[in-house]
Amino acid sequence: MTIQQVKQRFGIIGNSPVLNRALEVAMQVAPTDISVLVTGESGTGKEIIPQVIHQLSPRKHGEYIAVNCGAIPEGTIDSELFGHEKGAFTGASGSRKGYFEVADGGTIFLDEVAELPMQTQVRLLRVLETGEFIRVGSSKVIKTNVRVVAATNENMFEAIRKGKFREDLYYRLNTVPIALPALRNRREDIHLIFRKFANDFAEKYRMPVIKLTDDAVEALNRYSWPGNVRQLKNLVEQLSVIETAREIDSDILMNYIPQEYSGAPAVVNKESSESINEREIMYKFLFDMKKDLNELKKLVVELIAKDGKLDLSADQTSLVNKYFEEIHAEEPSAKLIEAPRVNSEPFQFIEPSDDDKYETHEEVEESLSLEEREKELIKKALEKHKGKRKYAASELGISERTLYRKIKEYDL
Repeated sequence: MTIQQVKQRFGIIGNSPVLNRALEVAMQVAPTDISVLVTGESGTGKEIIPQVIHQLSPRKHGEYIAVNCGAIPEGTIDSELFGHEKGAFTGASGSRKGYFEVADGGTIFLDEVAELPMQTQVRLLRVLETGEFIRVGSSKVIKTNVRVVAATNENMFEAIRKGKFREDLYYRLNTVPIALPALRNRREDIHLIFRKFANDFAEKYRMPVIKLTDDAVEALNRYSWPGNVRQLKNLVEQLSVIETAREIDSDILMNYIPQEYSGAPAVVNKESSESINEREIMYKFLFDMKKDLNELKKLVVELIAKDGKLDLSADQTSLVNKYFEEIHAEEPSAKLIEAPRVNSEPFQFIEPSDDDKYETHEEVEESLSLEEREKELIKKALEKHKGKRKYAASELGISERTLYRKIKEYDL
């Protein structure tokens, strides 16, 4: 069977090379029992590939069961897949076969396989490796011969990294990977698919077929289609039913395309952007100021080393002038240093007048030791209460017994 025949049999529209490659791989693995993992975004039509594989395999006369793993509650999925015995859990009024038992000799399609709970993943891995499983509430091992095809729209490596999916199960399922392309990656097929859906809905609702103008076809191809083929199908159905005109131009088409996905430029929060720019300017200003102060410190050290006389370069003079202009702008009375002149005359310190002199004082470094501070407070409390430990302890907010221990500890 050729690719074109497969497309006609399963209603697959498109001539994209990536789509053709996916179908080629499906046709090649169909006669075998190899596990297949179909990947692709939501709405790309991943459910078609398992059907192609099943129908082109020796199992085509056996059961084909499609299971949406994300739609089954976690508490019942083991029972759905592997069956249960009577009384295995509340509500289990009788024994029941699971999908793996019913599909013996056939194919099971596990859609959204990444949504399986970890406990179910362990059971599935055993089935894939040994062909054996145990019903819920039973101890009897049951053999089955089932071909498993799985599909997911998630990034499996990310799911493995987060501990959501077992790595060994991934490699067991992914014996042969088949990736379906997103609709935006096969733009040459978009209008073909649109026409196919338009004919289908015209026949279904018994109305004339809708057609696109040239500008509408261009708009259709420019759109990113985040919902892929499923979204395109919904769009065609809406146009077929709602619009009275049978010729659709770009203006009409754009009314049915969500604006948030229409490709329009994103709106930037201007206020947020301005605040970021202001912050960046502030940081730059502070860094520049720090650099200038460091340079000024070096000049002052050199000046002191040369008895207050220092020949400055033009850049150094500019830096000092800038610094003192800022000082005089904020404190006009400040007369710390004479405005320097370029190399012709060195600048000197001016002795402050009596009005400008500041009171000098000696700065004593304060001890930050908690032990010393505690010892000092105890001494002061004892002196205040003339050695009476009861009152001193009350003043300090501690018990008299604790105070006695501290007195002995500090040898007071």
